[in-house]
Amino acid sequence: MTNFMLLKGFEVELFTGTFSGANVGVASEVAEDLLDFVKEPDQRNLEYITVPDKRYSVLKHALLLPRQKLRKWLERKQLTILPGSTLSLGNIKVFERSDSENSYHSFIEKNYGTNVVTASIHINLGIENLSLLFSALRLVRSEASLFLALSASSPFLGGNAMGVHSQRWVQFPKTPLNVPMFLDHEHYVKWVEEQLSKGHMHNERHLWTSVRPNGPERPHVLNRLELRICDLVCNVDLLLAITALLELRIINLKNNIKKYDPIQSSSKTQTELALLSDENDLNAAKFSLDANLSHWRNGKQIKCSDWIKELLLDVTPLAKELHMLELLQPIESVLKNGNQSMIWLDSYSKGVSIQSLLQQGISEMEREETNFIQMKSTY
Repeated sequence: MTNFMLLKGFEVELFTGTFSGANVGVASEVAEDLLDFVKEPDQRNLEYITVPDKRYSVLKHALLLPRQKLRKWLERKQLTILPGSTLSLGNIKVFERSDSENSYHSFIEKNYGTNVVTASIHINLGIENLSLLFSALRLVRSEASLFLALSASSPFLGGNAMGVHSQRWVQFPKTPLNVPMFLDHEHYVKWVEEQLSKGHMHNERHLWTSVRPNGPERPHVLNRLELRICDLVCNVDLLLAITALLELRIINLKNNIKKYDPIQSSSKTQTELALLSDENDLNAAKFSLDANLSHWRNGKQIKCSDWIKELLLDVTPLAKELHMLELLQPIESVLKNGNQSMIWLDSYSKGVSIQSLLQQGISEMEREETNFIQMKSTY
């Protein structure tokens, strides 16, 4: 049976600042006034979480409505929502605490500093069957670099072009080191308990990797896959396209575990798959769509954009069956025109300032929200 749609939800992190692109921290105030939002350890960014739903039309509303609320609140202070996943024009030497009493925030500031001050999208897909969940974790980890390449939007930091496409993923701590390809739930629980006992993890949440299992009582009670590698995707249609591709891959996996589970269909060992995936992630952070990656099936080199085209071709029959083909169109646009980082860096190389690029991004976000309001008013 192929008609197997998943619950989907998002954790969306955003930076706030001036219309000239400078970061300004107001997370504590926003969290007090707007129930949709929670503060991050640094005052300059905050987060909202959408209610899980299977329907992409509902998800679009869920993604845009909190942005509208936040924008209206920020207007009172002559502030706005900033595009990008790093402190593009921000002060990277100072950690601006949002909660001086929070011990976990103290741990983060002490150990990682402003390397963790980033904005990203975490895509959650509900999978309650544990066998399928861990198969999906293996497949998605093996292809996580492709989702990073589609979403890359952080070429700048502290007023400089950093020479990479996702500075966020380059700088963000990956911890603990040497996360294995989990064979099953028992393997995962045993590994987490071992990391906690050795002090390699501060708590059950302290698994910062490209993708991880999640649930109400980690590590024992799990009900979803969380893809954490994506940079902030301001264009909601593109975010939904990335999510659709991810969901289609998992449905394909459910329909043919033997073909799509890397443990069963790769020539690489479990350890080799983990190393290959981590190396691919770093290469995608540096070069995104132009990166040369190692395919998980056999380790052969393949250009990132070609691999994404391979995935699109593979999911097309299922996408047609589930009436999802149109959802994938924004990915074709990225393959043709480049991701946000590539577009920004091309303009930057021609003399456009980072400030001007951020201002353009602010306008594009505002326009998307305005169009959404106008679309709603026609119903």
